[in-house]
Amino acid sequence: MVQATALPRNEVGIETVLGILKQRFGDRLQTGQSIREQHGHTTTWIVNQSPDAVVFPESTAEVSEIVKACAAHKVPVIPFGTGTSLEGHVNAPAGGISVDLSQMNQILTVNSEDLDCVIQPGVTREQLNTHLRDQGLFFPIDPGANASLGGMASTRASGTNAVRYGTMKDNVLALEVVMPDGEVIRTAQRAKKSSAGYDLTRLMIGSEGTLGLITEVTLKLQGIPEAISSARCSFPTVDAACRAVMMTIQFGIPVARIEMLDVQSVQAANAYSKLSLPETPLLLLEFHGSEAGVVEQAETFGSIAEDFGGVDFEATTSTEERNKLWQARHDMYWASLQLRPGASGISTDVCVPISRLAECVTAAQDKVAELGLMGPTVGHVGDGNFHTLLLIDMENHDEKAKADEFVGWLNDMAISMDGTCTGEHGIGQGKRPYLIKELGAATTYMKAIKAALDPDNIMNPGKIL
Repeated sequence: MVQATALPRNEVGIETVLGILKQRFGDRLQTGQSIREQHGHTTTWIVNQSPDAVVFPESTAEVSEIVKACAAHKVPVIPFGTGTSLEGHVNAPAGGISVDLSQMNQILTVNSEDLDCVIQPGVTREQLNTHLRDQGLFFPIDPGANASLGGMASTRASGTNAVRYGTMKDNVLALEVVMPDGEVIRTAQRAKKSSAGYDLTRLMIGSEGTLGLITEVTLKLQGIPEAISSARCSFPTVDAACRAVMMTIQFGIPVARIEMLDVQSVQAANAYSKLSLPETPLLLLEFHGSEAGVVEQAETFGSIAEDFGGVDFEATTSTEERNKLWQARHDMYWASLQLRPGASGISTDVCVPISRLAECVTAAQDKVAELGLMGPTVGHVGDGNFHTLLLIDMENHDEKAKADEFVGWLNDMAISMDGTCTGEHGIGQGKRPYLIKELGAATTYMKAIKAALDPDNIMNPGKIL
């Protein structure tokens, strides 16, 4: 595992706050070892750093109470959604209180005429879309996991639909946030645009709980398309598949999703999801629009794919067939683990300008092979974003060292291509060393913002900076 640096603990303050919160919240404050560990590292290979307690608030007012108590005694506060983050975001390197927001899961308002809604942070994307379905609306951001929307805002999540609908920063209109002193602020109104002051909404999105705790989110919604078509196409090489993606985007086809699976990923999907896809690099696509429009988009893509050696092109508007394909894509993490039973998965992501995508993916695959590792690769390639899942024996120190070498090499390569060390996983603890390489002196100003808003460094300390 990656060793996360421990920070100094405020033992007296922690003990005092535990007493205050136990008296106030009773059984909604939990200190058992198992629940504390569950609220530590979760899905990452970074070592678990458990909080001292987990508290389950049910309202913004209760979150404010918790933060005020922690602020008064300089005790760390670590927000927790569903625990699907991958870079150690929910670890507690200085101990403190994990604030589990899962009980704040109410859909407060749906303004269908304005195409927006107001929700509490514990609402998950699947819960919201189930609620919206009978109103002909949906929320498009889909990171794969059934993450909480507060967590998705906090980590600036994106996913399979980002190529058409953008990321969380493009789909959040306003936030309610409990600040480090416990004060509650609202960053904006429901208007679709505003020139009123600093853009605090975008400042909070992606701040990973280091500047405040999100307690309410106002989201943009979309109308469910008249027609949806999915397509798949196999290619002789990853390079050919990536070049087909680049041409598709440059041609202006408004694809909703365009995902790539390499050979190992296709093999995993076939075995895990009982599919019979050709075991060569694969693109999965989805088109949204009118009945005639989605057919035209699929046909145009088919012509482009043919120019790059694409074969076995199939398009379908069947809901059952579409769901089967996309469920297989969402199950890729678990499917990939079956390629090497007993291994642990170390997932890392980068994002590069789409003109460098083919070069970057090919180089990454060559590096995995050079190191003698197994690393199936998938990607939201319409954005230039891809993920490599290294399958590692965590008891093998040599493999762990090679995995660490690969992650560092990949981040450095992406940055050298004018890309980013993380397209959507976030910084957390795992990617901190690469942030200054990517942004340089800009991180000094990030530190200044953090110090101004959170002078005692109680909000998710040890993350990002």
